[in-house]
Amino acid sequence: MSDPVLSAENLGRSYAEPGKAPFQVFEGLRFELERGDLVAIMGASGVGKTTLLNLLGALDRPSAGRVLIDGQDLSGRTDREIAAIRNIKIGFVFQTFHLLPEFTALENVIFPLMIRGVGKKEAAARGLALLADVALEDKASSRPGQLSGGEQQRVAIARALANEPRVLLADEPTGNLDWRTGERILRLVLELHRSKGLSSIVVTHNDKIARHCHKTYVMEAGRLKLFPLSAG
Repeated sequence: MSDPVLSAENLGRSYAEPGKAPFQVFEGLRFELERGDLVAIMGASGVGKTTLLNLLGALDRPSAGRVLIDGQDLSGRTDREIAAIRNIKIGFVFQTFHLLPEFTALENVIFPLMIRGVGKKEAAARGLALLADVALEDKASSRPGQLSGGEQQRVAIARALANEPRVLLADEPTGNLDWRTGERILRLVLELHRSKGLSSIVVTHNDKIARHCHKTYVMEAGRLKLFPLSAG
């Protein structure tokens, strides 16, 4: 019997503009992320991949259907309750790094811990360990503007793992990087997926990334189709 860490049931998302008919991104969508799986989601630009990831990660609410994280139904929960679940159970890595420019690398990494109420000393120790995991312990005092694009993404990955989430969601994590740097970031994500015992979804246009994943889905015309691309 399956025991998904993350699932969507009859999921739908539409957007309405004044004077226009609602635009339906997708409807009736079903998806399950099994524990330990590394899944790629591919598809053309604008097809709804990021929209889906935002719904699965509780950054947005669906127009229809529901999302369950670790069996917890997010439907009907308050924004505060959803934020608490998201902060503890899900780590995000975006194409744009979203680092706070006035904070050091270490301060960016421990920011989720401070929000959670972890003491400063413990947060700093955990943050330094995470920076070591991404080979940036020597950049702890550097601000984002002093770091390369690849280094900024590594800080963002460390921040995503700060609260020891069960799920890692990555939206085009190598999209703003050159090919060589992107390859290094890919290898890092794969290694952390294994070493941290994560269940992960990577939205990507890159076939090479997808081939490293356990399953690959293609989003097309509002549907997710399992695609026999990955090598397993």
